[in-house]
Amino acid sequence: MSVAFRRESDDEHLEPRFELPIPPGPNLVTARGLALIQEEVARREAGLADLLARLPAQQAGSEDEAVKAIRRELRYWRTRQASAQVMPVPDGTSVEFGCQVRLSMNGRERVVTIVGDDEADPASGLLAYAAPLARAIMGAEEGERVDFAGKAEAIEVLEIRAQP
Repeated sequence: MSVAFRRESDDEHLEPRFELPIPPGPNLVTARGLALIQEEVARREAGLADLLARLPAQQAGSEDEAVKAIRRELRYWRTRQASAQVMPVPDGTSVEFGCQVRLSMNGRERVVTIVGDDEADPASGLLAYAAPLARAIMGAEEGERVDFAGKAEAIEVLEIRAQP
């Protein structure tokens, strides 16, 4: 039979849905970060249960796109929960994972807290430990100047606070 007369299913034309990408490297988290991950797992599980309860009985065996999306997100968050490594509270003598750092860069002061990938929110001052700025100041002590973006002594670490 000619391809022109063959009925193709609508599914053949849909974009493939890939798994949510897991950031490379270890899944380092603060205690707050682990709690946030656990909240996301619980929220997704509740959302899935609610959605499945609302599906008509004839559709219970098939999954619509909303169910597939929640299951995909739930796989991501369960993986992040299972691989989480809670880091010890830093002592605050040098910049480490979990520290809050007040720094001066380009004549402006900025406060950042170094956290895990899933907890990061640069607009709120929560910087992922793998971010270039976080990597540049890691290990520095108060009063120390560090190189950044090809500039010598571009950042001055003004204050380091251990975050409980």
